Amino acid sequence: MENYYDIAIIGGGLAGLTAALQIANSNYTVLVIEKNEYPHHKVCGEYVSNEVLGYLNSLGIDPLAAGAKQIDTLELSNASGRKVQVNLPLGGFGISRYELDNLMFKKLENKVPVIQDTVTSLDFKEDIFTIKTLSKTQFQARYVIGAFGKRSNLDKSLNRTFFNNKTEWMAVKAHYKADFPEDLVALHHFKGGYCGLSQVETGFVNLCYLTKTKGFKPHKNLTEFEEQVLCQNPHLKSFFNQAEAVFEKPLTISQISFERKKTIENHIFMVGDSASLIHPLCGNGMAMAITAAKLLSETLIEMQGNSRTEIENNYTQKWKSTFSSRLKYGSLLQTVMMHPHLLTIGLNLAKWNSNLIPRLISKTHGKPL
Repeated sequence: MENYYDIAIIGGGLAGLTAALQIANSNYTVLVIEKNEYPHHKVCGEYVSNEVLGYLNSLGIDPLAAGAKQIDTLELSNASGRKVQVNLPLGGFGISRYELDNLMFKKLENKVPVIQDTVTSLDFKEDIFTIKTLSKTQFQARYVIGAFGKRSNLDKSLNRTFFNNKTEWMAVKAHYKADFPEDLVALHHFKGGYCGLSQVETGFVNLCYLTKTKGFKPHKNLTEFEEQVLCQNPHLKSFFNQAEAVFEKPLTISQISFERKKTIENHIFMVGDSASLIHPLCGNGMAMAITAAKLLSETLIEMQGNSRTEIENNYTQKWKSTFSSRLKYGSLLQTVMMHPHLLTIGLNLAKWNSNLIPRLISKTHGKPL
């Protein structure tokens, strides 16, 4: 059939590209549909746990060769500036989504067709998906992988519960020229949110913060908000005083939902942020996206010939056993970070017990793939 593929992947971010690279080595035919050109920036903390480094290498992706910074230390502070530094259990690496996504795309482009287009409708009938795009192109596929991120119009068309619930979270990301240790990821609390800092492959510092929209509304713009709210934390004030912005303007996203989502929606296999979003302070969202794509790809390959129901049940069980505990601990850490008194108690305890924070962080991560 013309424009027919065994597997269509909607979304060419980390999860979508990982799945495509893995499945490309099987006898499935694969299509990736991504609305944006490569390379492009995304709102992201840009710190990746080392748990996925070996797996990325097995796919032919070497972030360290591309200049990714090796990170092994976490600095954590409350709004008044009280801080602790601890060693990270597994460590990780700092690399921009601009670079990492493009590395994966370049590795994939001669193996799998990657179409730049926007999916406008997705219908499932008689065991086949029909996919229509903005350019009026139509594709059909046996299976569809949903890798379209945190929030998409497809979520609305699928009537996913979380999409109809307004949320209070927004995120901001920008790169800066600044004097900042390349082996460090810092997480600084401020009233109503927290901000992460770490170097990426260019030597620039990625600044990404999460805040509640109600705290931002009284301010005229991001600059005023950062000066009057973020800079109440002396570590963030010190950073902004010596940093030079690289981006013409920061990237922002709103309506970020941490609600639980279904792993299978209308027979679509969800991966990455489409399946669930872990609280970003855990520094594990990118690794989770890659891990979920690996789990699904292996399931589809190993269970080729099994019924759709058997494959869906297998993936759902694997996803839950791999991520449910991580998400619970991520929610717990978020509660602590957003409660100034609890955070201060935690920092005081960490002064006495240096293993406390690394032990909690390890609960939000998995073993090396």
